[in-house]
Amino acid sequence: MLKKHSTLLILLSLAILLTVLTDGIFISPRNLTNLTRQISLNGILAVGMTLVILISGIDLSVGSVVALAGIIVGISQSHWGLENWGIWGTFGSVILAIAVGVLCGFFNAYWMVKHNITSFITTLGMMVIARGLALIFSGGIAIAPMSTELQGIGNGYIPPVASLILIGLVLASWIYISWGKLIQKPFILSQKTGQVSLSSLLASLPATLFILIGFLSLSYVFFSYRGIPIPVFILALVAYAGHFILSRMTIGRYIFAMGGNLEASRLCGVPMGKVTFFVFIVMGGLAGLSGLILTSRLNGAIPTAGNLFELDAIAAVVIGGTSLMGGVGTIWGSILGAFIIGTLNNGMSLMNVPTFYQMVIKGLIIILAVLFDSRSKQNR
Repeated sequence: MLKKHSTLLILLSLAILLTVLTDGIFISPRNLTNLTRQISLNGILAVGMTLVILISGIDLSVGSVVALAGIIVGISQSHWGLENWGIWGTFGSVILAIAVGVLCGFFNAYWMVKHNITSFITTLGMMVIARGLALIFSGGIAIAPMSTELQGIGNGYIPPVASLILIGLVLASWIYISWGKLIQKPFILSQKTGQVSLSSLLASLPATLFILIGFLSLSYVFFSYRGIPIPVFILALVAYAGHFILSRMTIGRYIFAMGGNLEASRLCGVPMGKVTFFVFIVMGGLAGLSGLILTSRLNGAIPTAGNLFELDAIAAVVIGGTSLMGGVGTIWGSILGAFIIGTLNNGMSLMNVPTFYQMVIKGLIIILAVLFDSRSKQNR
């Protein structure tokens, strides 16, 4: 049980430690709200990176694609006049940002599927290309400002009362769905064996308690400050969509199959080319969305933005339990991994740890996470 929820326990232990070391500043509603907003970008990228790594791939281009999408948003707002179109101009910039990411993802998948070039080389090339295009289109300078409506995407909040209602509805839906299945399972078992086993109900109690505490904590944090940040709401939608794809859709089974055994998947008729295109297009689209949110938060597009974003995304996915060999992993685990990375960044910043040391610490964490993954793989 402890091994199953080890990532969540590490996050809780880290939060308690940082609360003590920062004299309670870390756990203040304002800091936690800002923390979740900061994590949202890496969380969105981690959802796409989970799909990529599950098929035994890698995407090194996401940071550069974030910058390129942001520059296109900036150009559309400041140079093409969408800044003056109100909500429709914002909608147009959103479509452009996601479209840029989708095109980059399509480019990556094309060379992998049609010319059998590895994802590492293809995305490495795309990383350089996208960064170069961002510098060319921007002239090497920042582009600002953005419209008020666009700024609301990265800096806006859902009001506290509405946030509390929304969290309550999500919690009620989760309890209804999960516990409905758990109660039904022993009932079906009793019809077959004549016995009612409550083992499945008892085994689920610790996880239920953790999730309930998490919901209550989020309710307190968001209600006490300004509500749910819009980027956090977007992250929740993206995470649920990723979970739905992996758990409810046929292509999700194909993704796990490709990562588990590529040759067996080919022999079983899995459309590996289509799956690869789907995964990398989704990854590109999410990178474009992250670029939009980042540009909105900064009220400007910076061609050097997104530096090392791919590092944080890969770290979040590996820490969250996704195997670099493919075939094993969950979206929620990657989200927890993103929270661990974000919590470390936030805590070290509160303690005034220099950025250079932060990079060293994150690098060591990635190495240890990969070591743990390889050991777990050997044990299995």
